[in-house]
Amino acid sequence: MPETWAISGVDLHVEVGSARVRRTLEDALREAIRTGRLPQGLRLPSSRQLAADLGFARNTVADAYGQLVAEGWLVARQGSGTRVARRVGPRDPRGHEHVPASRPSRYDLRPGSPDVSSFPTAAWTGAMRRTLAVAPVEVFGYGDPRGRPELREALAGYLARARGVRGDADRIVICSGFGQGLALLCSVLEERGASTVAVEAHGLPSVRQIIRRAGLGVSPIAVDERGAMVEALTDQAAVVLTPAHQFPLGPSLAPDRRSAVVDWAAESGGLVVEDDYDGEFRYDRHPVGAMQALGPDHVVYVGTASKTLAPGLRLAWLVLPRALVEPVLAAKAYADYTGVLEQLTLAAFITSGGYDRHVRARRLAYRRRRAELVRALASGAPSGAVTGMAAGLHALVTLPGGVTEADVVGRAAGHGLMVGRLADYAAADAGGEGHPSALVVGYATPPEHAFTGAVARLVAALIEPGPGGRTRP
Repeated sequence: MPETWAISGVDLHVEVGSARVRRTLEDALREAIRTGRLPQGLRLPSSRQLAADLGFARNTVADAYGQLVAEGWLVARQGSGTRVARRVGPRDPRGHEHVPASRPSRYDLRPGSPDVSSFPTAAWTGAMRRTLAVAPVEVFGYGDPRGRPELREALAGYLARARGVRGDADRIVICSGFGQGLALLCSVLEERGASTVAVEAHGLPSVRQIIRRAGLGVSPIAVDERGAMVEALTDQAAVVLTPAHQFPLGPSLAPDRRSAVVDWAAESGGLVVEDDYDGEFRYDRHPVGAMQALGPDHVVYVGTASKTLAPGLRLAWLVLPRALVEPVLAAKAYADYTGVLEQLTLAAFITSGGYDRHVRARRLAYRRRRAELVRALASGAPSGAVTGMAAGLHALVTLPGGVTEADVVGRAAGHGLMVGRLADYAAADAGGEGHPSALVVGYATPPEHAFTGAVARLVAALIEPGPGGRTRP
C-alpha cells in the first residue's frame, strides 16, 4: 500500500509493503527530481536518517542513493553528503539557464504575511458563537465610528499590559487595516496645512503611496544599525516609524533616538506615527515596550491583527493623542467602518485569554523557523548572512559582493520560490549607501509543511552558479 513521506517538504509516494521497496523509492526520488520538486543542489537526508524515517533497512536507502548517483540524478561527495545533481538546460542569450515562464511558484518567502494556515479557527469560531449568543440587536446598526466599545476596552487593557501603551478606550479608534488608519491621519494633517511627512528611507512602498495620495510630500530619512536617523528631522509635519523592528532592515530604534524623536514632536508640534506591526514577536529577549509611552500626547500608536492573526480580518487600531480624536473621527465619517462581527469576536478572544495564547504559540513557532533559516544558510549557503535582530516575521539576508538581488530572485523563481528584494522597499531618492544587496525573507509566510522545502530552495538559489559559471562558496 502506498504511503506518503516527506523530504524537505516534498511528498514522496513509496509502496512500503511492496517487495520492490528499493525500486519504488528510486522511482519516487527520480520523479521528484525530474519534476523539480527536489531542486538542484538540495542536500538530501543521510541514508541512516531517511532509513529511520521510512522504517527501511539502511542498505535499502544507500543502494537507492547509489543507483541514482550512477544514473546522474544525485551527486555524493565526501563531507558534503548526497545532493541533487545540477543539470544544464537550454540557455538564453545572456547565459542564464532557461526556466519556462509558465512554471508556477509553489513556495513563498516574501515578507508581509503570517502563516495564515495557523489561524485559530476553532477558538475564533467559539468566541464568535459566544458573542452572537449575547449580542443585542442594536450592535448590527451603523454604530460609533470609533469602533465597538467592547473591543476598545479589551484593547486598552491588552495594549497596556503587553506593549506598555498609555491610553484609555476613548482614545482608541478601530480601522479597517493599517492603510486606512494612516490615510485618516494624513487627511487630518492635510486639512491642517501640512506639506511633508517623513518616512524611513527603506520601508513599505504603500506607506509612501498613501501619504502622496493625501496630497502630502514624502521626505525619506536614512536608517542605520541603530534605526531611523531621526536627527535629520526638521520642519516635517509628521514622521512614520517602525521603532520596535524596522522594516525591512531589522534594527530596533535606539533608546536615545526614541527620546529624541519624541522631543522633536513636542518642540516642533510634529506628530510621530508608531507602526508597531510585529512588536509582539521578539525572540532574544522580552519585547521592547511601545515608544508611545514616552509621549502619548505626541505619538499615535498603530497596531494591527494582520501579523498576529490574519490580514484578511482587516482589523487595526489607532491610540491617539486626545487632541486628535475628534479630527480623526470627523475624517472617518467618510470612510468604511470595520465589520462589527469581527470587532466583537476579537474582543471576546482577547478577554478570554485566547489571543494571548495564540500569540505565545506563534512566537515559539516563528522563533523556531528563524533558527532553522539561520542554520540552513550557515551550513548550505554561508555567503548569505542573516542580519537584523531576532524578531518579527522577516529576516534580511545579505548577498556577497558581485551577486545581485535580481540574479538570486530569478534563480529562486526557477526553483518555484518567490522571495523579496531589498531594492523593492527603497524610496526612489533613498540611495543605497551603507546597504549591500540583500533579500528580504518572510519566514512566517509558508504553511508549516512547506517551510523546510522553501528554505531548501532558497539555499539552492544562493549556491547556484551565476552568469559566466561562477560558483558561490
